[in-house]
Amino acid sequence: MTDPGEQDATSMRLGRTDLRVSRLGIGAMVWGDMSTAPRWNPARNAYGPTSSAEEQREALEVSLAAGVNFIDTAAMYGKGASERRVGELTAGKDVVVATKFPFSFLARASSLQEALEGNSARLRRTKIDLYQIHYPFRWMSIPTLMTLMATAVEAGKIHAVGVSNYNAQQMRLAHAELARRGIPLASNQVEYSLLHRDPETDGVLDACRELGVTLIAYMPLASGALTGKYSPTARPAGWRRYTGYFRGKNLAALARLVELLREIGSRHDRSPGQVALRWLIQQDGVLPIPGAKNASQATQNAGALAFTLDDAEVDALSRATRGARP
Repeated sequence: MTDPGEQDATSMRLGRTDLRVSRLGIGAMVWGDMSTAPRWNPARNAYGPTSSAEEQREALEVSLAAGVNFIDTAAMYGKGASERRVGELTAGKDVVVATKFPFSFLARASSLQEALEGNSARLRRTKIDLYQIHYPFRWMSIPTLMTLMATAVEAGKIHAVGVSNYNAQQMRLAHAELARRGIPLASNQVEYSLLHRDPETDGVLDACRELGVTLIAYMPLASGALTGKYSPTARPAGWRRYTGYFRGKNLAALARLVELLREIGSRHDRSPGQVALRWLIQQDGVLPIPGAKNASQATQNAGALAFTLDDAEVDALSRATRGARP
C-alpha cells in the first residue's frame, strides 16, 4: 500500500476505506447446504462434501477468537447457500462481511439493485461491508457497474466497493469511475499464492499498490497443494486431482516446495500451509482468504498470524517459486 502505517502485525485498512480488517480472512465458498447447488458447482465437486452447520459455526468461532474478522462469500456460491449460512452465523457479531454480484451468469448490470437486496436478505444485513463485482463480464460495462455501485454507497446500502478477477487495466478503469464520485476502489480479489504468482507479473499487484487497493488473495493454499497433505501417492479427490497442481511433473516440483515449507516451518513450529499463508501476509497490501470448513482447518489457518518469517525465509520461498503458475 502507498500510505505508511496502513497495516500492522494484526490488521490493515481495506484499501483507502475506513474499514479495518484482520491480516487473514475466511473464504466461505463451501459453507451452507450445498445439496441445493447445481451439480457442476465447484463447491460441491472441487473440495469434497461440505461440512455441517455446527462445524462451520465452530470454524467461525475459532477464527474470531484468533482475531480473524473478515469473511468472504458470494451470491453464486451454492445459489445463495453460502450467504445464507454466513448470515446465520455472523448475526450480531462484529465481522466484516464481503459478498459479490451477480447471482448468476445470466444477470445484467441493470439487475444490481435488485440483486443487492437479495444479498442483504440472505446475509441478514441492512448494509453490506464490501460488495464486489465477481467477474469482468463482457456484457456489463465497467463504468455502468461502478456508477451503480457508487449510487448504492451513497444510499447507505454498501460500505465499500471491490472487484474480483479484474486485470490491471480493468481495475484502473473501475478505480477512475469510482473516483469521479469520490469513492475509493477498496479491493481486487484474484488468485495469488506461492504456486500462482501471476499478480506480480501481470501488473495487478503493482496497480493495487499504486492505487491503494487491497489485493484479496483467493486460493492462497493452491487448492490445498501447499498444505503438505498431497503427494504422487496421495492425490486429492474431486475436480482438484485434474488441475495443474496435482498432475505429472508438477507433483515432483510440489514435493520439493513442500519440503522447503516444512524446513522453514520447523524453525517456527508451524506447518507448511501456515508458512505459505504467512508468506502472503507479509506481502504489502495482501489479504489471503483460505477456506475453512471446520475448527481444525480454521485453527491451522489462524496459526499463520502467530509468527513472522525473517527476510531470508521470505526470499528463499520467493526464489523457489518465482514465475510459478498452475
